[in-house]
Amino acid sequence: MKTRLATSFGPLGAAFLLASAAAAQDEPAGLMKQEAATGGATDVASGGFEAPVEAEADAKDNTEANISAGALLTTGNARSFAATGAGKYRMRRGPNQFSAALAANYARSAADPSSDTETTVENYQGKLRYDRFISNNVALFLALSGRRDRFQGLDLRLNVDPGVAYYFIDEKSTQLWAEGGYDLQYDVRRDENIEAAALTGENLDKTETRHNGRLFAGYENNISENVSFSTGIEYLQDVQEGKNRRFNWDAGLSSSIGKGFSLATTFSLKYDHNPLPNVEKTDTITAVSLVYKLL
Repeated sequence: MKTRLATSFGPLGAAFLLASAAAAQDEPAGLMKQEAATGGATDVASGGFEAPVEAEADAKDNTEANISAGALLTTGNARSFAATGAGKYRMRRGPNQFSAALAANYARSAADPSSDTETTVENYQGKLRYDRFISNNVALFLALSGRRDRFQGLDLRLNVDPGVAYYFIDEKSTQLWAEGGYDLQYDVRRDENIEAAALTGENLDKTETRHNGRLFAGYENNISENVSFSTGIEYLQDVQEGKNRRFNWDAGLSSSIGKGFSLATTFSLKYDHNPLPNVEKTDTITAVSLVYKLL
């Protein structure tokens, strides 16, 4: 298992995590959405935390927007720089809901003063999603997400996801729901990974298309006015080749620190059972970010 700390928060990141806990995300491989911070993840190329109409048609009309960022710089015997940033927007009007999210993670490091720094983390993500609620508990949705990840060997991973969501709990402060549907995955691979595979005798195409079934479960709880928690689990299974399957899990905890600012910690795990050659099956990203609520 390969673990990446998106904000390069080694000891300092641990301190931030402890500070966040003492004070007490939205991706998406999918479509999962974290509530505040990102990992590379912020995986936005992953599902949505949306809630359907329960009583009056406009009872849950809302507009939300926020941005988050985190960074770390070290110099001296070991040098490193890391940054993470994300933004999200959600608008609900009656039975219609639209959401968008962007996220980026980047880091460079060197093990000693005489070495040049090298890129160790680099990924960018974006997601658009539209939901149409057809009853108190059921919504139809269409999502489009894209991911560029240097260390997964991807110039682009594009996912198109139509499906249906059912809400078991839909309250102002708590939502529990499940989604099912189809996932079209289109990958554009990096030339470096194709060349590396060729050296081992394996020929890879520049692009690949997969047709997947998709299952997702999400939970969101605004524990208080100042603390919120969200998590989502996604499973993607290729319907043509059984060895192609992916699993994604995101979790986020946000704690308000006043005047529109929050401290958020997020964790993202991505597992690919059949990755490109010389690419690890599992990536994890832990991020600590300062979040500012715009709307």
